[in-house]
Amino acid sequence: MIYISEEESAGLVTHDLAYDAVRRALVAAVSRKSGIFPAVLGRSCEPGNTFSIKSGFSKDLTGVKVGSFWSGNPARNLPRHNSTIVLLDQDTGRLGAVIEAGEVNAYRTAAADAVAADLLARDEARVLAIFGAGNQARFEIAALARIRPIDTVLIVARPSSRRDAFVERISGSGLVARAVPAEEAVRAADIVVTATPARQPLFQADWVRPGTHVVSMGSDAPGKQELPDDLLQRAKLFCDLPAQSIQIGDFQHIREAVETGTLKVTPIGDVIEKRAPGRISGDEITVFDSSGISLQDLYVADALIREKATRVANG
Repeated sequence: MIYISEEESAGLVTHDLAYDAVRRALVAAVSRKSGIFPAVLGRSCEPGNTFSIKSGFSKDLTGVKVGSFWSGNPARNLPRHNSTIVLLDQDTGRLGAVIEAGEVNAYRTAAADAVAADLLARDEARVLAIFGAGNQARFEIAALARIRPIDTVLIVARPSSRRDAFVERISGSGLVARAVPAEEAVRAADIVVTATPARQPLFQADWVRPGTHVVSMGSDAPGKQELPDDLLQRAKLFCDLPAQSIQIGDFQHIREAVETGTLKVTPIGDVIEKRAPGRISGDEITVFDSSGISLQDLYVADALIREKATRVANG
């Protein structure tokens, strides 16, 4: 049985590794030889401590990811978010690998959004608006700046020392970064990313310019919502997995319209495989609902195992 600790996985992962693995996972997700099971949401005896279990299989991998949020961890100098990936042996069903993947999960989530943006955002996209100034927002910015010529980041978050430190950190990476109101950010943006735990829309649909690409990645449980419904009515809609998106993603709020065929949602794997079109014109508004699927975790875990083996072999 292979074990990779949190510290080791954080030292192995890169944006390149996560991007390539997640892209393969999104392709696998639309294969007839794969399956993704409904997410299970739970909590401990403390209501602020929650976890999710996501599982699935492909022709190559079978396993489970447990993602947890423990609200009191900062007082222990620990991150709130943690992640553990379990791979099962395809032949025997016995334990194949356990990978602690808290920081890896941030790379994996940002990688999915970058894969979609590489297909859906305009080539010349330079201005990124991001809602949220938490840990995930930093990874989103870095991942998107790899695939588009981002030079300006507009940050929408409540005034705080944490927000100010975040702005300073992004500025230190060589990008122009500043905190601005929501409307100013959205009206100026080529790409909008929402990375929050919001339960109501963060901005108005008419603020979104033609040609904008919008990513919702904070909506991953029933009741969460970051995007306005009327934006979804006039945009081209994409996601990692439609069946999950309409249950726990932002598209849960248009579930009936999707199920009746009034609105079409395209899995991004079909765009990668050229079975469905992505962006067709420069004026289209595209939306990617990124609720996070188990195959992303399984393929990233496999990539980490391979990377570790390569480094060991090379001394």
